[in-house]
Amino acid sequence: MSLFDQKALLMSIHPFDLLNERMIEKLMTQMDIAYYPKETVLIAPRVRAQSLTIIIKGVVNETIEGELQNVYSEGDSFDANSLIYGNTESTFSVAEDLICYELPKESFLNLLQDVEPFQNYFMQDFITKHQSLKERQHQNEMTPFMMSRVDEIYLHIPCFVDAKTSIQEALRDMADQKTDVLLVRDEALVGIVTDTDLREKVLLVEKSTKDSIGEIATFGLVMIERSDFLFNALLLFTKHGVKRLIVVENEKIVGILEQLDLLSHFANHTHLIATSIDRSRSIDELYNAQRSLTHLISSLTSKGVKIRYISKLVSELNTKMYRKVFEMVVPKELQSKCALIVMGSEGRGEQILRTDQDNALIIRNGEDKAQFEPYMMKFNDSLLQLGFPLCSGNVMVSNPYWRRSVLEYKTMISQWIEILNEEALLSLSIFLDASCVAGDENLLGECRDYLYNHFEGRSDVLAHLAKSALVFETPLSLFSGFVLGEASHESELDIKKGGIFAMVHGVRVLALEHKIQCTNTTQRIKELNNIGLFDKKFANELIEAYDTLLEIRLRSMLLQKKINEEQNYVNPKRFSKTDRDLLKDAFRIVNTFKKFLTYHFHLGMVM
Repeated sequence: MSLFDQKALLMSIHPFDLLNERMIEKLMTQMDIAYYPKETVLIAPRVRAQSLTIIIKGVVNETIEGELQNVYSEGDSFDANSLIYGNTESTFSVAEDLICYELPKESFLNLLQDVEPFQNYFMQDFITKHQSLKERQHQNEMTPFMMSRVDEIYLHIPCFVDAKTSIQEALRDMADQKTDVLLVRDEALVGIVTDTDLREKVLLVEKSTKDSIGEIATFGLVMIERSDFLFNALLLFTKHGVKRLIVVENEKIVGILEQLDLLSHFANHTHLIATSIDRSRSIDELYNAQRSLTHLISSLTSKGVKIRYISKLVSELNTKMYRKVFEMVVPKELQSKCALIVMGSEGRGEQILRTDQDNALIIRNGEDKAQFEPYMMKFNDSLLQLGFPLCSGNVMVSNPYWRRSVLEYKTMISQWIEILNEEALLSLSIFLDASCVAGDENLLGECRDYLYNHFEGRSDVLAHLAKSALVFETPLSLFSGFVLGEASHESELDIKKGGIFAMVHGVRVLALEHKIQCTNTTQRIKELNNIGLFDKKFANELIEAYDTLLEIRLRSMLLQKKINEEQNYVNPKRFSKTDRDLLKDAFRIVNTFKKFLTYHFHLGMVM
């Protein structure tokens, strides 16, 4: 390799790209090129590292007590930890003939001491390292989108009046303070009166201005902390369909955040989509409203917005979509007699791009189920028109199996728990992610309480459920660091089977065991941390790894011309070096999580 090639290679590898040209040239004089044949042990608990190894060609396996921990290939370096701390539990052995650079230990440690960013990279924990790598990936397109807080934007000064104040007097206060919003105090409660309220509740009905302002106020305000992120404010605007948020600090109202001010700050079209959904009167209008979603998702992804925040936003918009279709096709007198639930990724609030429908209907006991059938058929057909494919497993409200009374669901839940066959375990898993999007949510709550109460002392069922998380192998391997797919996908890996499923399902079963009723995977992890099952470090690693898997899958999906049933396959050879590093780190956490499940549920004894 020529000096020019050697220099170019070094400058293309992170964190060596943090060094200036003079430092790179100095390193080149200190490094040697070495060759090691297959099966050579380079570092082990009793074989101390003498240099930092940077792979030019070949593959090196890292194992602990014979179990694969990591695979290093072209552009990777190892083992900084051995050099820094003087020992290691790992064994590094050559899996494919190795050609590499070797930077002597003394030179490496001097570099750590002299260059702070270089030191930070090698001394960072998993979370900090991942976040740094992702920031580098988006550094040319980074936006204050995720970092901006409520207190960084203009807040309108609140104008308070007492609820007993006359409308006429309150209007004078509005004019004096040049505001179009009033906050109305009624003892401990605070309500709001806007220009729209005055027009519709006073002028149009010819209400006397001598009446008290409290009579036309709306109570139950949507509030946000002054220190919160503006993105969370955007979520609240989208979820509640309001135009103003009340900003509080230490439980005291300090201002009003207007939707228009927020939107001008972000300059995105989320509000237009939400408003279009609310105003739609037909399926065709709804179709026009949701066409912009993919563009919005692509825009937010390119700006480095975390995947879990994008999924929250999309989930709120999809919930609006489902509810709107439900209201369009189901007669008003029937809407309160049932609960429309979504399951799968939609139920967990983690669906980004549209995938198969997974929905069901819970009907109030005593109601005639037959009366719902034609509307549910129309409901699934309407979603199909909107681009939501029919479920290949027929988990839809058009299927009588998923259209039952509360009592029938309870009976079915008991059967699932007792049968324990593959179909029953799958149905249980699906139902555990259920979320109500329209109708009476108490019907789902009653079924869910019944399910959770019937798992008291049923460690056998929990173990059988948990074992499914181990079905698919985590795709770390000897071939460029990954196990790739079957013949039809020989250059690709299934990122869902390889990592996402194990995390989603394992966390789901742990949440069931501890009666944690939220359905979102990240939120479940946080709750499991709160009860002490996970320590904070492990919980954060799980969340970061899960985010990484979802983000890489999403970016791969957005590159496809058409989203189809093969959307879980990704080609690691097309990834950047950063993506490959992130993916391998995430898969290592998946393996650690699988070990946790095996130990926790004693899966070695489950047949």
